[in-house]
Order: sequence, then structure tokens, then C-alpha cells
Amino acid sequence: AGHKIDEVKVITRKFQYLYDDENGFHFMNNEDFSQMYLNKEMIENAQFMKAGEEVTIIMKEADETPLSAEIPPTVYLEVIEADPGVKGNTATNALKNAIVETGARVLVPLFIEAGDKIKVNTEDGTYLERVK
Repeated sequence: AGHKIDEVKVITRKFQYLYDDENGFHFMNNEDFSQMYLNKEMIENAQFMKAGEEVTIIMKEADETPLSAEIPPTVYLEVIEADPGVKGNTATNALKNAIVETGARVLVPLFIEAGDKIKVNTEDGTYLERVK
């Protein structure tokens, strides 16, 4: 008892992910084209973000200091490298490693190959489906 908690009003704004460097991520406000920088620690599962992706940035209303960012719950990514599927491995739900265009690793079904586009759950990094 006796502790005071300051109430902080927050707002959300849509930003476009531009690029990252060794320290963090650069975004552009979709309304006024201003740019914002966020540290890597401020974004969960950033390994699934690709340039051009829309991200919601949560910030303090008073001074627009960024607090965190939310990436979409699912993203469409191209597989750039996939382990070969082993012939004869017909086990139901057998998976293999793949690397997507952002550099993230995703476990995918055996039929997925480099060049395929896949839908990925960004919260847990799981493969959802192949995209035509």
C-alpha cells in the first residue's frame, strides 16, 4: 500500500516498416511520412517483419514516445531455402526446416520448396498454409 502508479494514456499509429540496422528498426508514419526508430527489444517476433509491412506502434499520448510495436498476426513470406524432403518419409505431419525471405526459420511440410510463398503465424512462428 502507499504506492502510486502513474496512469499513462497510449495511442496507436500505423507505420510502415522500412529497414533494420544493428541496433533496431526504422519505420515511416503512413499519414505524415515522419520516421521513427525502435530498439530491437521493443518488438516481439520481429524476425517475421519484411520491408513494406504495416505495423502498429503503441506510444505515449503526451509526447508520442514509442512503447512497443505489434506486427500483424500472420504474414506471407517467400521460402528462400528448404531442406530436401526425404523420399519415403510419408509420416503424417512430417516437417522440415525452411528459411524465409526475412531470414527466420520455419518448420514446414515436406512438399514446401524454395520459391513457395507461405502464411506464417507471427506469434509462435508456425507454418499455416502454402499460398498460391
